[in-house]
Amino acid sequence: MGWLERFEEPVAGIATRNRGSRWARAAVARITTPLLPDDYLHLANPLWSARELRGKVVSVTAETEDSATIRIRPGWGFSFDYAAGQYVGIGVLMQGRWTWRSYSLTSVPVSAVDDGHDRTISITVKAMPEGFLSSHLVTGLQPGTVVRLAAPRGEFVLPEPLPAKVLFATAGSGITPIISMLRTIRHRGQRTDIRVVHSVPLAADLLFAEELGSMADDGLIDLHVQTTRPDGQLTPRRLEELVPDWRLRQTWACGPAGFLDSLQAMFTESGVGDSLHIERFALERGAVGARGGTVSFQRSGQSAEVDGATTLLEAGESAGVLMPFGCRMGICQSCVVMLEQGCVRDLRSGVEHVEGERIQTCISVAAGDCTLGV
Repeated sequence: MGWLERFEEPVAGIATRNRGSRWARAAVARITTPLLPDDYLHLANPLWSARELRGKVVSVTAETEDSATIRIRPGWGFSFDYAAGQYVGIGVLMQGRWTWRSYSLTSVPVSAVDDGHDRTISITVKAMPEGFLSSHLVTGLQPGTVVRLAAPRGEFVLPEPLPAKVLFATAGSGITPIISMLRTIRHRGQRTDIRVVHSVPLAADLLFAEELGSMADDGLIDLHVQTTRPDGQLTPRRLEELVPDWRLRQTWACGPAGFLDSLQAMFTESGVGDSLHIERFALERGAVGARGGTVSFQRSGQSAEVDGATTLLEAGESAGVLMPFGCRMGICQSCVVMLEQGCVRDLRSGVEHVEGERIQTCISVAAGDCTLGV
């Protein structure tokens, strides 16, 4: 290990892309050892941390009956040079445990606006019936709450320069990464041929309705909203009717799995699969060959019977095994363990891993009986 790696070792797990911020954190960690820098920094400002990114909730604003926009002021070390369309991890303390999820940023990157940027970010969350955290964020989160953050990530972004023809095909809360793109395009004064086709059950469910209408009135976008309950689903055939030149457009699509799968088949069968860019929300649990099985934990001697939707991390915790974890969403690598026997499946990609490989327990499920080296 070189001197630089040794110097940065105390902060090696921090999610930041800024080298200068990383060095400053490392220096603080070295100076304050054996006490943690946070023991001092927290006294001055709860958003200052040498170990993690933090933020404070500024406001929670209702968008529809079951959704809200949450504005957050990040603390020390957060990089505002993210790209429109990326997502951010947010951790909220609930019942004594940090619960993490990822949400698309709906704010405009600082690089797209002037120096008057207020140094906040925003996410827009729809409360899901099965979503414990999403419901809390929409109805229970209070301004002033300090949350944990993971650095913005994701490849669902627009190229520079913009394509001559763009199609945004979305459904439900799939509009959230797209609104960040549209807001950024508007702030930069860019113009191109943009068609937006969005699907919602009813008009009352439409996020950013007034803003999208304004963009359409200004000629920034050509907008169609498909209300599925009165007018039917947004099928590939319907999309072709609405956008006859779809094969000529670079397309960004986001929404439920079934909607995205139908678009993927449509573009692939027409030989233009490379022009389709997809963002899938969350982990599609049980979507690909779900099997489950008996998960054995080698060192502890414990085991658990699980289905194909229960992550290995959850299986271990339910069996009382002390499992390593961090972000709980496949970003930080803190949960990596050795797969000693058997086969597991990555929920994000469907890729199966076999014995002798190191796997992330927070985004992997059992694909039959398996043994973990923990």
